[in-house]
Amino acid sequence: MNPKSILVTGSIFMAFAVAFGAFGAHIVQDMLTADRFAVYQTGVEYHFYHAIGLLIIGTLALIEKPNRWLTYSSYCMISGILIFSGSLYILTLTDTGWLGAITPIGGFAFILGWVFLVVGIYQFSK
Repeated sequence: MNPKSILVTGSIFMAFAVAFGAFGAHIVQDMLTADRFAVYQTGVEYHFYHAIGLLIIGTLALIEKPNRWLTYSSYCMISGILIFSGSLYILTLTDTGWLGAITPIGGFAFILGWVFLVVGIYQFSK
């Protein structure tokens, strides 16, 4: 991905994170038990963190020469948001318990995204 695409994607994900957060605070909270709402909030938090991660990656790619590791990192962040946060949103709103089985795949994508970011930053000095 080019830096502009990463930044646009990160910005769109930030907008959705705000929307899901507001939706949770004003609508979802009254529909769910406290435990289920806490799970929903975890999805929103990780959504925010990793959308910010995308903005960091895009900014670094603008400042330095983009490299494949930054691209890998951005794909992992995007996948993580969709799988981790997405599964938590759907799980809490539909009470579809089996989705909890795929949530860790998104968590692993987040971890890889941060590891790939480290490798990408290391590549800047070469």
